[in-house]
This record gives sequence, C-alpha cells and structure tokens, in this order.
Amino acid sequence: MTDRDEQAVRIGVQELSGLYAEIIDEDRLEEWPDLFVDPCRYQIISHSNHEAGMRQGVMYAATRGMLLDRVFTLRQANLYEPHRYRHVVGPYRFKSIERDTAIVHTHFIVARIMHSGETTLFATGRYLDDIDISGPDYKFRERIVVIDSDQIDTLLAIPI
Repeated sequence: MTDRDEQAVRIGVQELSGLYAEIIDEDRLEEWPDLFVDPCRYQIISHSNHEAGMRQGVMYAATRGMLLDRVFTLRQANLYEPHRYRHVVGPYRFKSIERDTAIVHTHFIVARIMHSGETTLFATGRYLDDIDISGPDYKFRERIVVIDSDQIDTLLAIPI
C-alpha cells in the first residue's frame, strides 16, 4: 500500500467514525445500521468484563437486522426519558491496514443532554473497530464499545 493509499484510508476511517457520531448525536438512528456490513458485531461492554475475556455486554447485535430491531424498539417500544448525546472522538490509533481491512482503536467521550437541558458526562471509553475498506463506502464489520466504568447507567438506550 502506498503512502497515498494509506492516507486515503485514514481519512475514510475518520469520515466513517465522524458520520457514526453525527447520526447518533443528531437522532438519525434509522441510518445507523447502514454503517455496518451484514453480518456484523456491535457490542457495548465494560472495561473489566472486556479485559476478563467475557463475551456478554450490555448491548449486542450480530446482524444489521438486529441493529434495525434496536432502532425500532427505541422508536416504538422502549420508554425512557428523552435525551441525546454529543460525542467527542479521537485520537485514532491505526493498529493495522490491510488490503480490505483497517483495525482502529479510538477513544471517546459522550455527554448526555437531558430534555431539561442538563448536560452530564455519560460515558468514556474506546472503540475497537474492524472496518471493511474494500469498497467506496467504508463500513464496520465490528465495533466493540469498551466503556471505562463498570457502572452502566440505566438510561443506556441509545447506542454509544
């Protein structure tokens, strides 16, 4: 891979990550599953459970259909206090860039904004991403959201 190709991959990965945060933060959740290949893996897990090798997280999906179901239940079935997120993402650590795959670890901070306007720090952690870079639109094969705290807020309804 040439330096120019690698730079294009780095920009494409950052665009995908930025779009991911924008879709969630702007409440365009119906677009969220389109950022993943099928099958895929999306998981939110605590740092200690991840380090212990436990596979069960607090949110899990293995297909785009499961992601679509998550959005449907958020819109139609789940009852939760109205709120939204604002992501701050970076820095990006490119662990490897292969022919059709980028492995990237990225830190994040998410603020939660309640309907009342109250803003609190909701979550910190890192994304562990396996990204399909084979086509013009990069997509997540796997996004593991490792949150730093073992205490999961009961308002964890929206993907992080």
